[in-house]
Amino acid sequence: MGAKKKYIARCAFFCFAWFMAWPSFAHEMNTAYLELREREHDVGVLVRIPEFGKSFSIVFPEGSVEQSEPITRIIEGGTVKTWRMAVPEGLENEQIGIPDLEINDLLIRVQLHGGSVQTLRLTPEDKEFTITGAPSQAAVAGTYFVLGLEHILEGIDHLLFVQALLILVKGWKKLTGAITTFTVAHSITLALASLGFVHVPAPPVEAIIALSIVFVACEIIHGRQGRPGITEKSPWLVTLSFGLLHGLGFAGALSEIGLPQHAIPMALLFFNVGVEAGQLLFVFAVLFILGILRFTKLPMPGYIRWIPPYAIGTVAMFWVIERVAGF
Repeated sequence: MGAKKKYIARCAFFCFAWFMAWPSFAHEMNTAYLELREREHDVGVLVRIPEFGKSFSIVFPEGSVEQSEPITRIIEGGTVKTWRMAVPEGLENEQIGIPDLEINDLLIRVQLHGGSVQTLRLTPEDKEFTITGAPSQAAVAGTYFVLGLEHILEGIDHLLFVQALLILVKGWKKLTGAITTFTVAHSITLALASLGFVHVPAPPVEAIIALSIVFVACEIIHGRQGRPGITEKSPWLVTLSFGLLHGLGFAGALSEIGLPQHAIPMALLFFNVGVEAGQLLFVFAVLFILGILRFTKLPMPGYIRWIPPYAIGTVAMFWVIERVAGF
């Protein structure tokens, strides 16, 4: 590949990162959360509305009565409202209506008194859902696959790390080994943390994940200055170390959703499969763009090659400061 095409390729990496980032930010701002936790005598209701989202009404089964006034709290990025409902016949096999859902989608988690957990997503076209108790293994697999896929495609920090690897690691053999090691590493910590064998506070993990992106961006700059670092020489070592950290980040997202007690292995497996599918989609999309750019001959100035690492490093450093300040 000629010098001009290399410049174009690096520029494409940068542009593609921000192309992926915008849908991510929009999705985060427009996703709400509903939790129904059934107890012996009532149902605890929790609704989280994002900062730029709209409130929605919930239609409970006939005969349901509010047992407490809703309490609204302002949190970072939105509001949380909690209250208690009396549902005479219980939640199992009942329909819950969401007639005026206007946001992008709604994540729902239902925990019945018997311990079974149901997780699903609604779009504005869905006006109601049925609480089935213990969903089938196939339903669990499908739901958690989609959740894993959406999480990685919304996780711009994880994707920027992968993108930096694509820029830095030279050769198909090294790149394949690096991506494989990263996958294996974060799969291990995702499983260990989700199953309760590892407990690490989320804020430090998120800050170190951002710092890992800064590190790889610096490695790109040093390599182009004629000082190749450890990532370029032994990428598997870096992806193994940071992959373990990124897996803890995935586990933090999964802990917010919860795992169905009757199908924990299935849910964990397919959440991870969804994450890997999203990661591969991102890699293939970047490679597809590069394939198209091989046929172009656009003149590009020399400074273009420095934009991607500095842009990635700057954004990641902002995240480091923001996340450390949030401790």
